[in-house]
Amino acid sequence: MTTSTEGLKEGTGQSYTRDRHTVVHEGEILRHPLHVRLVHWSVAIFFVLSLLSGFAIYSPWTFKFLAPLFGGGATTRLLHPWFALGFVFFFALELAQWLGPMSWRPGDSEWLAHMREYISNKEPVEREDVGFFNAGQKMYFWVIVVSAVLFLITGFVMWFPEIFGRILVSISYVIHDIAALMMLGSFIAHVYEGTAEQPGTFKAMTRGTVTRKWAWTHHPAWYRQATGRDPREDYEAARRKKT
Repeated sequence: MTTSTEGLKEGTGQSYTRDRHTVVHEGEILRHPLHVRLVHWSVAIFFVLSLLSGFAIYSPWTFKFLAPLFGGGATTRLLHPWFALGFVFFFALELAQWLGPMSWRPGDSEWLAHMREYISNKEPVEREDVGFFNAGQKMYFWVIVVSAVLFLITGFVMWFPEIFGRILVSISYVIHDIAALMMLGSFIAHVYEGTAEQPGTFKAMTRGTVTRKWAWTHHPAWYRQATGRDPREDYEAARRKKT
């Protein structure tokens, strides 16, 4: 076991070279340093709080189940916009951290053309040009960015209806709900992909590390950058050793 970490560098300048708070075991690579994990979990917590409190306000059926969690209807209405602001604040920090790796590249369009193979796990390893994030993860991220902007604007209008008037408030309610559904669908897909679909991914956001096998399987280009090794050669060597 070692406490030293291997560096990684994304082509647009994103880099993590050391993280003294994360223990990297033999056969592992640093994926997400502590500060990145803290921001990500803060985003997730405030998103869930915003979602549940929003459902409690939106639907009479869910109100009687969810509102008591926040101290009743009046308290839920008071807390909801502050939960939302917490989500937007921490997501803005995450955007600043991941703006480089989340930028779209020519290889991402090729990935989309073969997305069916990815979803069905037809191929044992990802395309060699898949870096720190694949195109699906980038699409999810930018959906959340757009939704968060819509959330912030419409939420502000709904928070101060006396300033913006009935028509604009009514339109904001519709857009706010659409953005919520977009985020909810993306969130469910994100949780599934990070747990059942790709075992080992969840550990990246809890312990901060992934196995080399996970890295060369799902993000070969990043694996090459992080280790200086050929992902296909290491994959073949592991496969021959296993057989």
